[in-house]
Amino acid sequence: MSRAWLIGAGPGDVELMTLKATRALAQADVVLVDDLVNPEVLQFARTDARVVHVGKRGGHPSTPQAGIVAQMLEHVQAGRSVARLKGGDPFVFGRGGEEQQALHAAGIEVEIVNGITAGIAAPAAIGIPVTHRDHAQGVVFVTGHGAGNAEPDWAALVATRMTLVIYMGMRRLNDIVGTLLAAGMSADTPCAAIESATRPEQRHVLAQLGGFADAVTHAGLGSPAIVVIGGVASLALERAVAHANAVDAQ
Repeated sequence: MSRAWLIGAGPGDVELMTLKATRALAQADVVLVDDLVNPEVLQFARTDARVVHVGKRGGHPSTPQAGIVAQMLEHVQAGRSVARLKGGDPFVFGRGGEEQQALHAAGIEVEIVNGITAGIAAPAAIGIPVTHRDHAQGVVFVTGHGAGNAEPDWAALVATRMTLVIYMGMRRLNDIVGTLLAAGMSADTPCAAIESATRPEQRHVLAQLGGFADAVTHAGLGSPAIVVIGGVASLALERAVAHANAVDAQ
């Protein structure tokens, strides 16, 4: 019997993929996989599964969303089980909601298999908790670019005084920082950018908001990356300083 899954592969480290995700992936006849998924994850697919790479990455050529949905429908309607494999969680800036709607509209049920989203895993990878009683009573996950001309209400987000975790914000980082400063956020607000989180090639930059964009540019960080803005980012600074002091003492 054909089935459809929307599977979150997690932030990058293959060991952060859930058991449920590996079991679902092992059942699929066809796997439609995003660019941001660690290729090692495919070890859990069947050896005879058809793997189709449908790239979705900001700033790079991408498979049109309509084309991905059409492929899913074609395979399921032909009696094949289909796994749509996404980085992070399919329902956190992964267009999983759109794909679920399209499948439901065609009368096809789909199972959602959650994954660890990069917005939590990337900060944690450098010691940043997205919430902390001394720094932030909540966290806001926001995209650095929306559909069409949609733009987050950055001034309203500043007013919340919560941790801002920004997905897909690297290309517009200068504009975002300028808007946050204009909305009244302090220039000494701690910030972090984490590239390729949980992967061996992971890199990060820590800086205050006033010089953050310049620091990221100087370091040459790019996508995929998560940006964290708020007091919690100071905990990574403390961790980095403590590590440096420990090395100096040796």
